[in-house]
Amino acid sequence: MNPTTQVRPLDVPQAILQRRSIKTFKTDPIDPELLKQLVDLTIAAPSSFNIQDWQIILIQDEAQKAALAAAAWNQQQIIQAPVTFVFAADPNAGEQDLTPIYEQAMATGAWNEGTVNYFKNAIPQFQEGLGDKRREYAIKDAVIAATHLVLAAESLGLSTCFMNGWIEEQVKQVIGAADPDIAIALLVPVGYAAEPRLNPGRLPLSHKVSVDKIGQPYQA
Repeated sequence: MNPTTQVRPLDVPQAILQRRSIKTFKTDPIDPELLKQLVDLTIAAPSSFNIQDWQIILIQDEAQKAALAAAAWNQQQIIQAPVTFVFAADPNAGEQDLTPIYEQAMATGAWNEGTVNYFKNAIPQFQEGLGDKRREYAIKDAVIAATHLVLAAESLGLSTCFMNGWIEEQVKQVIGAADPDIAIALLVPVGYAAEPRLNPGRLPLSHKVSVDKIGQPYQA
């Protein structure tokens, strides 16, 4: 076991309050069992109609890390961290064969035949109604999954950074995404922090939280 591995996971409130974006990482590897746990917690995230309209690509190979870093303006956290999660959003996922999703949901008892029949009609209609917003909705689902990732990682003693600086077409080349409609939602390096978790603070609630309408500040 890695000497920096956290033995006792944090609870959700602790993980939320403790987490900070980390830009420098140790090169220590992540234990495969710990990484598998992290992946399981990430894909547990909800998505619209449970269509899971994202692909998660784990970048671990050194050559792949170098190529991804080059596509991300040479940000070194990709090189340093043992793994970077690439979240690719698929705006056309709802138009694909969803039989495996239906069958799994029925096997768990979460959905019945009536639910499945409803979704078989509702999902195509919903996707068609979204029009140009299908990409946006798929990215939203991917970001929800990425949020699960960063909080799960924090709870397990790992650190993360939401990255927002990369050339989409180059990232797609690195991960082998041939579909022109695939969108790159986020890159998230994961590893052990090589810097302290410093808290820059947040504005008072009255500045950022309103009741019923913007400008009616929430008074706790």
